[in-house]
Amino acid sequence: MGKFDGVLLASDFDNTLIYTEEALRSGRPVPPLSEGNRAALESFMAQGGRFTVATGRALPAFERLAPLVPMNAPSVVCNGAAIYDFKKGEYLETALLPEQSRERGQEVLDAFPRVGVEAYHLDSVIHAVQVNHIIRAHEHLTGVRVRALPCLAEAPLPLSKLLFEAEHRDLLQAEELIRSRDWAAEYELIYSGKTLLELTAKGADKGGMLCRLAAHLGIAPEHVYAVGDERNDLTMLAWASQGFAPANCVPEVARCGARLVCDARDDALAEVIAALEERYS
Repeated sequence: MGKFDGVLLASDFDNTLIYTEEALRSGRPVPPLSEGNRAALESFMAQGGRFTVATGRALPAFERLAPLVPMNAPSVVCNGAAIYDFKKGEYLETALLPEQSRERGQEVLDAFPRVGVEAYHLDSVIHAVQVNHIIRAHEHLTGVRVRALPCLAEAPLPLSKLLFEAEHRDLLQAEELIRSRDWAAEYELIYSGKTLLELTAKGADKGGMLCRLAAHLGIAPEHVYAVGDERNDLTMLAWASQGFAPANCVPEVARCGARLVCDARDDALAEVIAALEERYS
């Protein structure tokens, strides 16, 4: 028996577990997991803890990185649209978009020509419409090339997520249009970065899927912890027994009541695990 038996820790990937913002802006490779974070995670798991990543990345954008991260629990992927077990190579849970999402997404694209979209599926293919420079930069960060389509109607079903990408001022207008529609209530709409606006099915967010993952593992909510830096992490930070956030987090996260730790460039996960060591001593 270890001190962390029955404890689940879930961390966002980009700019929380690994700081990837510089890679996004410069075109350089995504850096490796720091030795400080790796040692802390391995110690946590050796003492019975369950660790996983809860990421906005779709499966094809995370599966090449997953082997580089020590994990012993299934992952929340696609911003909460699914739970994927890398050990078994299968989805455990999915929450797919309504079929009408293609025409609704196309309405946004028709209204705002500078806004592009990536359409995510459950397989390894990502389609894109109105490909812009932000989608190209995102391709570099994820390491997955999109397949360009003339319109969303040609994207195969089912869809797990639509990711609208543009400069923030353009996304604000797209967000306003979406929220003005009666069908907006059927979705979760959240920013995962200033240039990234995520559309998933109602209830398909990181908090909702973390709750399902804990139930799947038989772990009580009072022993679930989460770490994140962006607005799309807020639901899991709120649902967890204690949320943590790196110092580089956005203001909305800093104000949400999460416990602030060091910057993601300075072994934030190691500091989180040190706090859990004290809690379960």
